[in-house]
Amino acid sequence: MSASPRDPAALPRLGWTLAALVLLWPLLQLAEFKPAALFEAGNLNAMGHFVAGFLPPETAPDFLALLGKATVETLAMATAGIALAVLLAVPLGLILTRSLSIARLGPGRGGWQGTLIRALARGVLAVLRGVPELVWALLFVRVFGLGAAAGVLALGITYGGMLGKVYGEILESGDARPVRTLLEAGSGRLAALCYGLLPNAARELVSYTVYRWECAVRASVVMGFVGAGGLGQLMDQSMKMLNGGEAASILATFLVLVLAADALSELLRRRLA
Repeated sequence: MSASPRDPAALPRLGWTLAALVLLWPLLQLAEFKPAALFEAGNLNAMGHFVAGFLPPETAPDFLALLGKATVETLAMATAGIALAVLLAVPLGLILTRSLSIARLGPGRGGWQGTLIRALARGVLAVLRGVPELVWALLFVRVFGLGAAAGVLALGITYGGMLGKVYGEILESGDARPVRTLLEAGSGRLAALCYGLLPNAARELVSYTVYRWECAVRASVVMGFVGAGGLGQLMDQSMKMLNGGEAASILATFLVLVLAADALSELLRRRLA
């Protein structure tokens, strides 16, 4: 009877797993990560009292009117912020896409100018996404005062850096042969982008953009604590007043918005399939 076949990659896989655990353990100790503390009697009791304070959710008409207004403001802030981010991300992401470079056609390599421009664009994107949106919001609140304008600019700048980097990576990882064929035939970069790259990358680009819009909605919670308006500012007021019922209603609204964003992403992906 022949021996059962063995996985030739089992030993390397086990070795990498052990190495990861050896590296992860000191990091967990440094972070003082002790999950057993969650199940201690005193901590369970404290968490139970905290969660019980959120029930029942607030349903008073006056509060629901404020909640509706804050929800519209949050959606407007997130949507305008993502629109601004896309305006920043698209040109920078296209600069990073080497397959659209006409200078790279032929047997030789592209000139140093293209390499320098891509390096500068990569540096700009790193700066944009490297500063947290909360810091941008603190800055713009001092310029525009309390309200959604600060949140729009904070989201637009930070998410512009994120979107630009990912747009460039998505376009760069696609099949470059159609683009190269179009460029060699004399096509312009815009036509090569529309007919060579976008047909295969459109679903992924749209899905990531909608995901970032969902993240922008959630980020408004944090920015609301510094006066950027929307549901976050309403949440800040409710938490300061120790009104758990209002906080529960706000959290439920966020959940609905996240589910709606997920449904929108799925719909767009099906339409682009």
